[in-house]
Amino acid sequence: MSHFITPENIERLKQAQEADRVQLDYTQPIQKEVPKDAAVADGDSQIGTVGCVAVDNEGNLATATSTGGIVNKMVGRIGDTPIIGAGTYANHLCAVSATGRGEAIIRGTIARDVAAVMEFKGLSLKEAAAYVIDQVPRGNAGLVAVSSTGEVAMPFNTTGMFRACATEDGYSEIAIWDSPTK
Repeated sequence: MSHFITPENIERLKQAQEADRVQLDYTQPIQKEVPKDAAVADGDSQIGTVGCVAVDNEGNLATATSTGGIVNKMVGRIGDTPIIGAGTYANHLCAVSATGRGEAIIRGTIARDVAAVMEFKGLSLKEAAAYVIDQVPRGNAGLVAVSSTGEVAMPFNTTGMFRACATEDGYSEIAIWDSPTK
């Protein structure tokens, strides 16, 4: 654990504490004085949760989710990532990995809810994932998901979400922003 305690990380924590805020790990530290013509960094990052979902040719599903972490978090805070059903979930219907504001994801148990909506409302993966993301307060979450039949969904209600997918039939998608409307 001591290899994470570096002069840079100690300074980042000190700056976050002085600013009385939290910020995602591995972002540029908050600057004390910013030139008037410079863009102001707010501590948010393009680097955060990394999630993966997969289905094999027999319909077996798996998911994995890793957090980006938060500097100056409340002591004892547990994010959504390690909570099965909140930030990560897989069953016989789908595999889901969520990203965004952990508290909103935990309150909504969004990963499990996608599977529940599929099971109890009979919706497709895309319909269920869109429904669940629509229930989370705007600007708080996104997810990647795959069904046992290979259907892929990657909805989000944030400005953008780094995402990619590849299917056995050669389809691939790499994106950040919303797809253009057809």
